[in-house]
Amino acid sequence: MTGARQPPIDYLERIGAQYRALGYADYQWRHAETPPVMATLTKPLHACRVGLIATGGIYAEGQTAFTHKDDTTYRAIASDIDTAYLRASHFAYDLSDARTDIDVVFPITALRRLVAEGVIGTLAPDFFTCMGGIYSQRRVREELAPALVRRCLADEIDVVLLVPV
Repeated sequence: MTGARQPPIDYLERIGAQYRALGYADYQWRHAETPPVMATLTKPLHACRVGLIATGGIYAEGQTAFTHKDDTTYRAIASDIDTAYLRASHFAYDLSDARTDIDVVFPITALRRLVAEGVIGTLAPDFFTCMGGIYSQRRVREELAPALVRRCLADEIDVVLLVPV
């Protein structure tokens, strides 16, 4: 039946099934006890240095691909890299579109266009990528997140675009 409305995807059940298939116990969804503190920009966006953190398992040719179980490492990718050298490796989503057009999970071309149009100031020297779907919330909280924050602060990034997968 063409044009028939499809039932919604039970995302929580789908993620749980993926984790069980990988040998994990049911995924424990975590919600922060307190909401995050949101920062206010102190300068206009067109004067900001913008960074990118994406969880789509993107890496550059020559870098090591992400492993599939609780990989809490990250990759720094030069913001001026030729997109032909970007790759994707991830266990939790169909990589077909990312391998055809990396911008669907790593919007580097759009960010470059925003700089050219004067919407944002400059791009950070490096963008950061990691593996989404990390089961260990503790390791994300204690290892990955602090490492990414340190890099963003060291690169004097004003705004970070977070791209989850």
